[in-house]
Amino acid sequence: MEAVGRNFTGVERAAVLMMLVGEEEAAAILQKLEPDEVRMLGKAMFAVADVAEPQVAHVLDDFVSKAKDRTAIGFDPRPQIETMMTRALGPDKADSVLARITPREEVCTLDLLDWLDASEIAALVEDEHPQIAAVLIANLDPAVAAEVLQLMPDAVQPDVLHRIAKLGPIQPDAIDMLRSVLSSRMGSATAPAAVPLGGTREAAAIMNNTRRATEQRVMPRLAKMDKETARAIEEEMFVFDHLLALDDKNMGTLLRSVEADILTLALKGVDETARNRFLGCMSQRAADGIRDEMEARGPMRLSEVLEAQRAILNIARQLAKDGTIMMGGKDDDYV
Repeated sequence: MEAVGRNFTGVERAAVLMMLVGEEEAAAILQKLEPDEVRMLGKAMFAVADVAEPQVAHVLDDFVSKAKDRTAIGFDPRPQIETMMTRALGPDKADSVLARITPREEVCTLDLLDWLDASEIAALVEDEHPQIAAVLIANLDPAVAAEVLQLMPDAVQPDVLHRIAKLGPIQPDAIDMLRSVLSSRMGSATAPAAVPLGGTREAAAIMNNTRRATEQRVMPRLAKMDKETARAIEEEMFVFDHLLALDDKNMGTLLRSVEADILTLALKGVDETARNRFLGCMSQRAADGIRDEMEARGPMRLSEVLEAQRAILNIARQLAKDGTIMMGGKDDDYV
């Protein structure tokens, strides 16, 4: 049945349903969808956020009588949509999707980039100012952005990465200039208001998708340009959960370099599965001792837990730089 005063598409009907069900159920549904479907459905959820209750009733018939008590429709949909996306896709993928579906007053997307492959985008920005290259690359999915960055001349890669990390609000006239660069190939589009773009997290996501050789070449040179920014990017590149990817041998080597008191604090901030991954690489006696100490300490300050996790990350980074452990995770880590 069509809603009064408005004809809903099939995607919009699905979006209304998604806004009515619980966040966990919605996240479970999103996990089953393809990336294009996630973007399409997420965009539709923003489009139906202001739908009136009579329209909902017509779209969903008797379902609305059971679900309307927990709907967020009619209110700001961003927190609910962001939570769904993060639970379903993880923070990095969720940020990438949200950057492309959030309404224009919040975010800018250069949609024409979706029609170009990495080599075309690299060629497009080859003769442009590094700041233009940085803004264009920051609009891309991190995996595509990493490919574009690697196709650019070696000499400009650290500068472009630095500019991505330092990006802030982009003014409409700058967006117009970027769109003119793209429209020389594929046409033009309408520029939105100034929006936040880039940042160290975006730069880190790009570097996490590059080859190891690119990272080892770019990051030291970036550190010479701006040590603080390089350190901030490294911290975003390497989070505590990444340690779970270590194999047993490398995990054991790392744990032998960590004091029991620090490990006890750090493991207070992870779930039981992750905790078992760490303790499983220790002797039974040592693991039991850590568990007993964790239980005896009771609740701990989050700041203390995060500080302990950072300390372990610093040890892991140093061991990796020394060649004592292999962090893995990139396409050219193994021979």
